[in-house]
Amino acid sequence: MTEPSEYVRRLTSGEPIPFASDGVAGWETFPFDGELAVRPLEPPVLPEPPRNGEGGPEGCDVCVLPDSAFLWTDEHWRLRGIHSSLPAIVQLVPRVHHDLMDLPAERAAELGPMLQRIERAVRELEGIARVHVGRYGDGAAHLHVFQFARPQGLLQLRGSNLPLWDDVLPRVPEEVWAGSARTIAAAMAKGGGTAHV
Repeated sequence: MTEPSEYVRRLTSGEPIPFASDGVAGWETFPFDGELAVRPLEPPVLPEPPRNGEGGPEGCDVCVLPDSAFLWTDEHWRLRGIHSSLPAIVQLVPRVHHDLMDLPAERAAELGPMLQRIERAVRELEGIARVHVGRYGDGAAHLHVFQFARPQGLLQLRGSNLPLWDDVLPRVPEEVWAGSARTIAAAMAKGGGTAHV
């Protein structure tokens, strides 16, 4: 597509975009308070620039990572840990360069059970209420599925704003994260594969 859609043309017309009174900014889980303004949408960029790894494994930042950069691996999947403000954020990636729409049927059939297995491993950590799943595809052409652990009792962190809270809360101390990473990796390895921490 080389021309923006009518919908995109209307959104980028320069008109101010107000916060909807019943939108996310009014939710009790929204992490920000005070006067906020919606940024104007910039004109569309068409064609869109390529994502990391768009040309295949040769230009992919994920493909070149050694197994030692991951918490756990097996012959088809790798699980990376992300040191953050939440008790745990992990990222599942297929070992072979694929995005969701071209993931082979065999790997696609494993995806649901693998996400369940990861949630059970993350829930081995003390004080985890829920584990949320997020798949975003704008940054890289190599499939990466996030799982975010929500601490028990922190009800303001519920739901889709959890990643926003991760950006504003203080980081988990390094030694605490290292222990959490070991716990998750060991729990994953109980079902097969190799722990790397």
